[in-house]
Amino acid sequence: MAEDATTGAAAGGEAGIPQLDFATFPNQIFWLVVALVAIYFILSRVALPRIASVLAERQGTLTNDLAAAEDLKRQAVEAEEAYNKALADARVEAAKIAEETRAGIQEQLNDAIAHADAEIAAKSAESEARIAEIRAGALQSIEEVARDVAADVVNAVAPGQKVDADALAAAVAERVKG
Repeated sequence: MAEDATTGAAAGGEAGIPQLDFATFPNQIFWLVVALVAIYFILSRVALPRIASVLAERQGTLTNDLAAAEDLKRQAVEAEEAYNKALADARVEAAKIAEETRAGIQEQLNDAIAHADAEIAAKSAESEARIAEIRAGALQSIEEVARDVAADVVNAVAPGQKVDADALAAAVAERVKG
């Protein structure tokens, strides 16, 4: 068997790669052209239209997404502007409310101060009246004590002498007044 393989190789020509055999070139070229034409038709009729549709769909999706993103960005800017306007309006309103509250509190404070001043003035007048009463009562008490003491002194210095009550009262009154 080994001899058959050697003989076949010697009879058929030189053993080697069949693609490089010049005798089979026309046949190989024919099949190469057939394969290239078949691949061209398959690619141009099936694969390339599918790829083109996928690319077109992707481009449409990108365009739609960019448009949607632009729209959302515009809406976000509008929302931010509305938020800033609402915030500014709220600050103005808060300042207005704070000013009204301050004015109300100041008015209540002024009323309370006026009421307290009136009470203080009333109590002060009442206290001054009491002090005047006390002072008048004290002066009267001093005059009485002074008359009694003067009468006792006169009785102690001159026992048995009768003291003139009217003269003693007049002397004490004159001395107390100044």
